[in-house]
Amino acid sequence: MSTRIYALPVDQTQWHVPSGDTTIFDWEYDEGRDRLLALYEKGKQKQWNAADRLDWSIEVDVNDPMGVPEQTIAIYGSRVWDSLGPRERGMVRHHLASWQFSQFLHGEQGALICASKIVHTVPGLDAKFYAATQVMDEARHVEVYSRYLREKLRLAYPINPGLKALLNDVISDSRWDMTYLGMQVLIEGLALAAFGLIRDNATEPLAQALNTYVMQDEARHVAFGRLALREFYPELTSAELAEREEFCIEACHMMQERFVGEEVWRNLDVDADECISYMRASEHFRAFRSHLFSRIVPTLNDIGLFGDKMRRTFADMGIIGYERHNLEALIEQDEKIAADLDRARIEEVETAIAHGGAD
Repeated sequence: MSTRIYALPVDQTQWHVPSGDTTIFDWEYDEGRDRLLALYEKGKQKQWNAADRLDWSIEVDVNDPMGVPEQTIAIYGSRVWDSLGPRERGMVRHHLASWQFSQFLHGEQGALICASKIVHTVPGLDAKFYAATQVMDEARHVEVYSRYLREKLRLAYPINPGLKALLNDVISDSRWDMTYLGMQVLIEGLALAAFGLIRDNATEPLAQALNTYVMQDEARHVAFGRLALREFYPELTSAELAEREEFCIEACHMMQERFVGEEVWRNLDVDADECISYMRASEHFRAFRSHLFSRIVPTLNDIGLFGDKMRRTFADMGIIGYERHNLEALIEQDEKIAADLDRARIEEVETAIAHGGAD
C-alpha cells in the first residue's frame, strides 16, 4: 500500500527485526495429534477468496464509515465533541476508523510473519501443517484490510508504537512458544474482541462482513495456540512459567494503556490531551477497553499461565471476570455467524440469478 494515503509521515517503508530462529525439521511423517490434524483439515476447508466472498462494490461513507451510533465514539459527551460541527465530527469518525483498520492491517502483517516463523521453528509436523494454512489466512487478512483502507477509507495510519513494541518482542524472541503466546494468544486475542465489536455493532455491510469472515479464521488460530501451549507448558519449570507470565502482564498493561488512538487526536485540530484524559475517565471507554481482554484472560487461564501475580494483575485491571468465559462457545458462535452470513450471501445471489432468468 502506498504511503501516500497515510495521515502521518511514515519514518521508513520497511522494518527489520532480527530474530535468530532455529529451523526444526521433523521426520516423523506418520504420526500426529488428532486435534491438531482436525484443525488442519478445517483450515483447508475454510479457505476463502476475498475477491469473491466480499462485495467490494459497496460504497462507504467516509464521514460515517462504521455506521455506529455517535454514543460509541470515544470522546462522545466531551467538551471537544460538543464543540464540533457535523463536518468535524465526520472527520473524527473517518480518522478513528482509519486508525483502527490500520492497526488491524499492521497486526495482520505481524501475524503473517509469525505464522511463517512457526512453520519452521515449531516441533511436530502436525503443527507445521496447520501453521501453513494460517500463513495463507494471514496473507488474505492483510489483503482485505489493505484494500478496505486503500479503496474505501482512502486514509491510513502508521503502526501504533505499543503494537510495534509488542510485535518486536514477539518476532525477535527465538523460542517457538513465545511466538504462539505473543501472537496467537495476546495480539490475536485482542484483535478478535475488537473485530467482534465491529461485527456486532456496525451497520456498514462491507466492514461487518469483512470482520465476520476474518474472525472465523482467527478463532481457529487462537485454538491452535491453545492446543500447542496447553501441552507444552506443563513441561516447563516454575521459573520458565514465571517469565512467560511476566511477559503477558507487561504486554497486557501496554495494550491497555497505549491503544487509545493518541496519534489521531494529535493529528486532528483538537485538544489531544483533553480527548485522551476524557477517554481514560469515560465509563464507556473503560467498558470497551475491558472487553478487549475478553478472549485473552480465559485463554491464559486455559493454557495454565494464571499464577497469583497474573490473577492480581487482572483483578487490578478490572478484567478478572473474564476468567471463566467459555472459549469453545465463543469459537462456535464466531463460526456460526460467519456461516449464516455466507448462507445469506449465497441465497441472495441465487435469488438474483433466478429473477434475472425469469425476466
